[in-house]
Amino acid sequence: MKTRTFFKSFLSCALAGFVFISSAQAQSTADISDPFEPVNRGIFEFNEVVDKGILEPTARGYRMIVPSPARTGIGNFLSNLKSPTDLMNELLQGDLDGAGNVLLRAIINTMVGAGGLFDVAGAEGITADDEDFGQTLATWGVGHGPYLMVPVLGPSSVRDLAGRSLDVYVDPVRLWLFDTENESWYYAKSLVSVIDTREELLETIDDLRANSIDYYATLRSVYAQRRAALVRDDDPATAAASADFSNY
Repeated sequence: MKTRTFFKSFLSCALAGFVFISSAQAQSTADISDPFEPVNRGIFEFNEVVDKGILEPTARGYRMIVPSPARTGIGNFLSNLKSPTDLMNELLQGDLDGAGNVLLRAIINTMVGAGGLFDVAGAEGITADDEDFGQTLATWGVGHGPYLMVPVLGPSSVRDLAGRSLDVYVDPVRLWLFDTENESWYYAKSLVSVIDTREELLETIDDLRANSIDYYATLRSVYAQRRAALVRDDDPATAAASADFSNY
């Protein structure tokens, strides 16, 4: 257990250190270089096989079997579980208003919204902010670094992959489940989150595949624009070529 914890800590620190070194060449949060394009395209093709063979059919089955209100509740619950990580990143970014917003949403939705199944706070105009450590690094002046196509996970960058690793490592839900020897619940939550996200993106990805001359290049562009919008706390829909791509 101690060896595994040390390895995760070392990996996270190494990735974060690489971000600061490699991202110095970035021009702005909206720019992203792709020096590993041949390798990235190979991984992209692999991801397409996995998606079309496993993820997409599973997502369509999930949509067919689970009624829309239930899917909405599951999405709300997963979003509420992410509140501690969102709060941590808002504080690290120095956004006290955003931190207060996250905390208020978590309290209302947990206590009044049946543990987060119902977005009561959203209905009252207290909207959700999706925050992660990649955005936090960006607010500290860290650029993307090279663009990365990560196996199964999809588009990312050196900065955002490091941020994602740190978010997972410090996630209070993960720490509590692992400390209580309930790791299986964490893996189940992660699997449901992947399926839920892929179901939400069914039409978006269908449109991207149908309308892109170069699907790989389109994904890279949409990814960079959306991340830049999130860092600025803009509506991601304004950063995409179409509002249909706002959740990608």
